[in-house]
Amino acid sequence: MGKNKMHTHRHYEEQEEWGCGNWMEYTFVVIVACILLLGSVGLTIFWVMSYRGGFGWRDANNPEKQFNLHPVLMVAGFITFSGFSILLYRICRCCRRIYVKLLHTVFHALAIPCVAIGFIAVLEYHKYRNIPNFYSLHSWLGFVTMGLFAIQFVVGFFSFLILLCCQSATSAFRAALVPIHASFGLTTFMLAIATCLTGLTEKVFTMPGGFGGSKLPNDIIVVNVLGMSLVGLAVVFNYSLRKEELRYRAHLPVIEEPM
Repeated sequence: MGKNKMHTHRHYEEQEEWGCGNWMEYTFVVIVACILLLGSVGLTIFWVMSYRGGFGWRDANNPEKQFNLHPVLMVAGFITFSGFSILLYRICRCCRRIYVKLLHTVFHALAIPCVAIGFIAVLEYHKYRNIPNFYSLHSWLGFVTMGLFAIQFVVGFFSFLILLCCQSATSAFRAALVPIHASFGLTTFMLAIATCLTGLTEKVFTMPGGFGGSKLPNDIIVVNVLGMSLVGLAVVFNYSLRKEELRYRAHLPVIEEPM
């Protein structure tokens, strides 16, 4: 019987250990995800600064500068900050779990002012240009994404931070919320990517002279590269969040029974 117990514990330990291939896969996923998360907001800033005239606020001479805040802040909030928050919580192995949860909350909290200011910027731009609000698929998707994001933040903050004050009494309830929160978190992120892609497409088709010549303009090339980066993020995140081997698991101590 002692031999059976020893065999069981050793088998568990072998399952928890990672080989070289696992660590290479993990490192590759993390590096690619970080490059795409930072690259997406970097490309958006480059596009706005180089081809759209930069930024401004309530500039009557060039209201487009205020609109330019919208894509940059929405990509920064919904994609970069939210993406890092999801990635940290799912596969971070370098910090204690409580610190990972706090960083998860901090990154989501940083996304809130970005989304709020970006939303106000486009509303005021529409008002100045006499453009109706929520007339396009992009705006509808954005509205749904913001609603899900707000619900996710409130539920996550309540269940994983406030309820930790009475951890033993609420452990079962929080455990039941984990798969729901994770599923809607990935759904919200994918909706954010879809919203960005429809917004970029809408902007390209409304740009004056965008397809007037035989050669593709440089700014449209930048937009296309940005769009493909967002598609790449959808692939990488779907892979990393659904692959169980990459998921963080607390390592329980292995106690070997005597023979």
